[in-house]
Amino acid sequence: MTIKPFAAFRPGKADAASVASVPYDVVDAAGARALAKDNPKSFLHVSRPEIDLPGAHSGSSPEALAQARRALDALVSSGTLSQDPVPRFYAYRQTMDGRAQTGIVAAFDAMEYESGVIKKHEFTRKDKEDERARHIEVLGAQTGPAFLAYRDDPEISALVAEACASEPLFDFTAPDGVGHAGWTIADAGSETAERLERLFAERVSAAYIADGHHRTAAAARYAAMRGYEGESRWIMGVAFPAGELRILPYNRLVRGFNGLSKYEFLSQISRDFEIGAKGERGCRMYLDGSWLDLAWSVPRGADAVSSLDVSYLQENLLAPVLGIADPRTDPRISFEGGAGGEAVLSAKIDSGAADVAFSMNGVTMAEIMAIADAGSVMPPKSTWFEPKLRSGLFLHFVA
Repeated sequence: MTIKPFAAFRPGKADAASVASVPYDVVDAAGARALAKDNPKSFLHVSRPEIDLPGAHSGSSPEALAQARRALDALVSSGTLSQDPVPRFYAYRQTMDGRAQTGIVAAFDAMEYESGVIKKHEFTRKDKEDERARHIEVLGAQTGPAFLAYRDDPEISALVAEACASEPLFDFTAPDGVGHAGWTIADAGSETAERLERLFAERVSAAYIADGHHRTAAAARYAAMRGYEGESRWIMGVAFPAGELRILPYNRLVRGFNGLSKYEFLSQISRDFEIGAKGERGCRMYLDGSWLDLAWSVPRGADAVSSLDVSYLQENLLAPVLGIADPRTDPRISFEGGAGGEAVLSAKIDSGAADVAFSMNGVTMAEIMAIADAGSVMPPKSTWFEPKLRSGLFLHFVA
């Protein structure tokens, strides 16, 4: 596959921690307002501009987009963000709970997204693509990178590790305890940069979108709008070796039992699940103050999607027993992702927020890549990547 360096706009070492923000889509307006309070350098003023407007505004309203452009211009004019003098490849490392993942920050060809070299595993919604494409158009910049994965390659990893032995561009720990550090790998035209481009061209056959499907689709749409010319053709992304990534569970909580008594509910699920047993495949269920193991066997001949734990639970319990035919739209089901674990689920059930919780096992990158390679998509709410990429550390101007 094709990668190229780009001349990023980015904060200096002294400002990086103040600028870096959580992605726009993991926090609501109230949360963004609280995080950005008393911090005029926070990139949330760009990614969630409605926090700086009076009254109620969506982040994609004309007023909000105009405010986002003013906020971005202010960061540039003040010198908080400045552009590197030459295109470069960068490294971005995140450290959480003692685990590190180090990705390559580069520009990826939008035409390879269209041709399927950059592979997706989720459906995207046109309205969300429209919002993000408009954001790119008004700001003239991609403000949040795509989160990509590629199959591990020891020679690429060695090249990145060598770069990370130098002085970092930034190195800080965010309030949530996640460490963020960045380095320059190589300037365009250097022997190292050309070697990295060659390694990707010869040895990386595909990249997989781990997180940020709408950001990636919007950037590709903008590229098409601009005729794939100049910088608009290129999508800013951070590509990580798949073996370094951790996928956390996306757990399920349900209100009500579809008219069943709890005895009838347990009786019905016992047809397809071994209650209280541990098996090769399974999950845990919290009900009436206790955790119960549920185990099952994947049917012979099941494909990669139907073999997933979330698929089996949906097809054999949530839909037929609890009547949740579409987990995307049914208001009785909610989802809890991230590192909170079972304590968060049990607390919500005990508080009365829901009646039963299902603690799932995380899927693997191998499963995601197999499904993407087959041209299929993951079930809804089946992957939660943590840590998230911070916005504002690298910007790609494409106008």
